[in-house]
Amino acid sequence: MTTDHSAGWEAVSDQFMAIRSEVGTALVRNWAKDRLPQSSAILDIGCGSGVPIARALVNDGFSVWGVDASPSLVLAYRINFPAMPAICEPAQDSSFFDRTFVGVVSIGLIFLLGEGDQTKLLTRVADVLEPGGRFLFSAPREACHWNDTLTGRASLSLGADAYASHLTSVGLRLDDCRSDEGGNDYYEAVRPI
Repeated sequence: MTTDHSAGWEAVSDQFMAIRSEVGTALVRNWAKDRLPQSSAILDIGCGSGVPIARALVNDGFSVWGVDASPSLVLAYRINFPAMPAICEPAQDSSFFDRTFVGVVSIGLIFLLGEGDQTKLLTRVADVLEPGGRFLFSAPREACHWNDTLTGRASLSLGADAYASHLTSVGLRLDDCRSDEGGNDYYEAVRPI
């Protein structure tokens, strides 16, 4: 039996690409423009096909390095952005290209992981974030669980207090929480200089 490292997303990749909306794109775009040096490299964890998040960032002059566990989504990313690097790896175990980044985004992914993999991923992000670098990720502010509508698999938010506590424990500081036009919550963390 083959292990599905994409946690069900490979099986629904075509459906996901067909329904992925622009919700949250303006928030991510404004965050990058306001917080990151122009044309810097951004790691996109859970990049999917790159549409719409990576597309907006690339259009603004950033270099976006994508990581996703779904082979079909990584293939679509490579077709959409042939000049941008992409690797097919589970986020919590990724090499993250064996380099550091000034910016990291993870939109719509972290709550798809179990608690242990979420904390592992946050720890890994702290390892690859440069001093002064910024990390933006989405997850509900309240601690809650639900089943994902596409995969039917469990989703879990640890909640704002748990995320803030773990970020602090790995040397990051929670700087801001905000919501997009669809009511989705985002956390911004920074690695102090």
